[in-house]
Amino acid sequence: MLFKVTVLGLLAAIPLSLAAAVPSTLTPGTFEALPNNATKDMGILAAPKKYSGPWQNFPAIDTWLGTFDALFEKNKNSMRSTGSTADDVGRINVAIREAAKLGVDERVILGIIMQESHGYVGVQTTYSPGEGIPTAGLMQCSNCPGFPGRTGLSQNDITSMVVGGTQHYKANLQNWGDKWSPESIYPALREYNSGSVNTNDLSDGRGATPNYVSDIAQRLQGWVD
Repeated sequence: MLFKVTVLGLLAAIPLSLAAAVPSTLTPGTFEALPNNATKDMGILAAPKKYSGPWQNFPAIDTWLGTFDALFEKNKNSMRSTGSTADDVGRINVAIREAAKLGVDERVILGIIMQESHGYVGVQTTYSPGEGIPTAGLMQCSNCPGFPGRTGLSQNDITSMVVGGTQHYKANLQNWGDKWSPESIYPALREYNSGSVNTNDLSDGRGATPNYVSDIAQRLQGWVD
């Protein structure tokens, strides 16, 4: 039986002593995502098309796959192929629905998960260049929990990873107006990956993954690798 957890319960359970210094653009208690090469490490392929330029050049929301259920169904086999168990994949679904209560579309959360870890619950922790700060878990986020090499995780473990990454993305979204439109969603994805944004070209990776936003946009349209 799946273990039900709440966002507030998970956040309360995370020791404050684990939190690194939070940039001024983030609210206290949020998680910081740093530039990383998780997508390369997981062998994730670039999408068929590369979008670049400002947010206006990226796909409109009405071109996304219509429902979270449909998008999740398309990605289930891909998640299983990483080594995550059927139960792990089911718990990722539950975790995304819980994390979405923070005010983020379930489809976007899933898109980030697929880009960062391919849905592998035992994804390795990566480290930022120079500082060596770890980024862990399904959404590869600093100060997020991770369980490298492990599968068959509890609902609480999986939800804690997804809530951590979603909380950070929500902070990025707020930095860009917190609107459910491309003008907020796509720059926030760029910031989540690279920490800074060239608004004239969202495929300027600033040392991170150049095609990050472009790939996730196509994942939202139903592309699966």
